[in-house]
Amino acid sequence: MEIDIYADVVCPWCWIGRRRLEQALASYDGKVSVRHRPFQLDPSPVTEPVPLLDALAAKFGGPERAQQMAAQVTEVGASVGLDLHFERAIAANTFDAHRLINWAGERGRDGETINALHRAHFSDGVDIGFRDALAAVAAGVGLDGDEARRFLDSDEGVAELTAELTAARQLGVTSVPTFVLAGKYAVSGAQEPATLLAALVEVDRRESTGD
Repeated sequence: MEIDIYADVVCPWCWIGRRRLEQALASYDGKVSVRHRPFQLDPSPVTEPVPLLDALAAKFGGPERAQQMAAQVTEVGASVGLDLHFERAIAANTFDAHRLINWAGERGRDGETINALHRAHFSDGVDIGFRDALAAVAAGVGLDGDEARRFLDSDEGVAELTAELTAARQLGVTSVPTFVLAGKYAVSGAQEPATLLAALVEVDRRESTGD
């Protein structure tokens, strides 16, 4: 079964959703192919480093609300083994990060790169809007950091990624994570592993029986 995950690397629920999917797949007997599909929560340029909590406060009603949201997500993340530190995170435009994921995918390392980007952003306080940081992430998963930097400094992958982002919007994806199973069944949100497993089993049944 093909599983397309529409996600952004600065979305904490996307990181949690991926981990929950991994947990669901550990109990699933069928064969799957997981593909990353890019989505940008905010395509606006980020011209200088801004602490993520400040950006969230401006967007969601002040520092107290931002802290409450961060605490809730941090607790959920910890329940699936993820270490989130919103106080370290830097707001970033993720266009180049998605380009890097596509580039890494051509080398069979997209999954590791996605997890490394989430970790860099939410755990380590790395500004993943900068190409030097992205090249370091690539090197950290065993890819050639210098080659990654040359790729990011070129125009390679720009048109393709722009088309992918447009396609996601045209398909009606408005929130992430969104999991599309077998190309036609959508599951939105960072659902619990049991919910994702049930969806996998049901889609497998429908695909097998033609229901």
